[in-house]
Amino acid sequence: MHGGSTEEFQRIRIIMKKDLLNLIDKAEKEHSLTQDELAKILENKEINQELFNAADRVREKYVGNEVQLRGLVEFSNMCSKNCFYCGLRKDNKNLKRYKLKPEIIIDFAEKAVSYGYKTLVLQSGEGDFYSTKEMSHIISEIKKLDVAITLSIGEKTEEEYKLFKEAGADRFLLRIETTDRELYKRMHPEMSHENRVNCLMTIKKLGYEVGTGSLIGLPNQTIESLAGDILFFKELEADMIGIGPFIPNEDTPLAAEKSGTFEMSLKVMALTRLLLPDINIPATTAMESLNPDGRIIALQSGANVVMPNVTEGEYRALYKLYPGKICINDTPTHCRGCITGKIHSINRTVSKDYGFRKKNYTNQ
Repeated sequence: MHGGSTEEFQRIRIIMKKDLLNLIDKAEKEHSLTQDELAKILENKEINQELFNAADRVREKYVGNEVQLRGLVEFSNMCSKNCFYCGLRKDNKNLKRYKLKPEIIIDFAEKAVSYGYKTLVLQSGEGDFYSTKEMSHIISEIKKLDVAITLSIGEKTEEEYKLFKEAGADRFLLRIETTDRELYKRMHPEMSHENRVNCLMTIKKLGYEVGTGSLIGLPNQTIESLAGDILFFKELEADMIGIGPFIPNEDTPLAAEKSGTFEMSLKVMALTRLLLPDINIPATTAMESLNPDGRIIALQSGANVVMPNVTEGEYRALYKLYPGKICINDTPTHCRGCITGKIHSINRTVSKDYGFRKKNYTNQ
């Protein structure tokens, strides 16, 4: 009797695995899955490698073997928000705050261009610590260096987004972190899920390339909610999606919570590639904080972008979103050389263009 039940269990397991492989195949060919289908793949560990392989094939087919390098300038760690998971939250009194002068930001950008970067990401905490005029000046000066510019500076008014676009910004990264309204509310005191979504819609309307993304493993986050995030990215028709694990920071209310896992972050990223085949997906730094080969594994599971830090000096360590952040003692030149070596080690090449999304797939 016991043997029979084991055989029955094995038979069911084989059928289930076959069904899941069919779903991965469907996603690879049709770039479409329901929330329920996504959740089934996310909660099963037996088909991980097949999922990563499918995402890698789709990445190669739609965006090729070039890896986009985007130089990241973390120009201020001041923030007016109080997100529960983030080390930059305004109530964190243990963080030494900094706000780089415009000429230093421009200097870091000039150096990054001399290292060969064709695209830069200007990132800071959220808030009005720079006037619109100052920010527009920084953007227009950096634009003269012949680079594509991504801004990652949070929620702004439509007028501000418009002025930054006119100054020369090409892309805007505004991570939503979770599309689950209840979870969003719990994680973001005094912030509105609706306003975050409206900002994304405004950015899109103004002609920016739109970037967003989510944190994997937030307390009380469900598999269904992660599946919902992926469908939101598809509905938004986002151009770039950043997926990374939640890593608890000792200076936040979530200090005692469990970290998200590398595996689940990779799975959400791979499914995002299958559903949005031609977008840009970074292999995030946080992945490597959980796994020493994190970025390389991500590049072999659907990612095609890396964002090496080009900020200099002590500021690298002070932009402390989460503990264990990699490369904080490296120089920008070292980072560039290191990541280039890693990219070549998996037979990929570094792109020499501006890294815009080359749309060759229409969302049905």
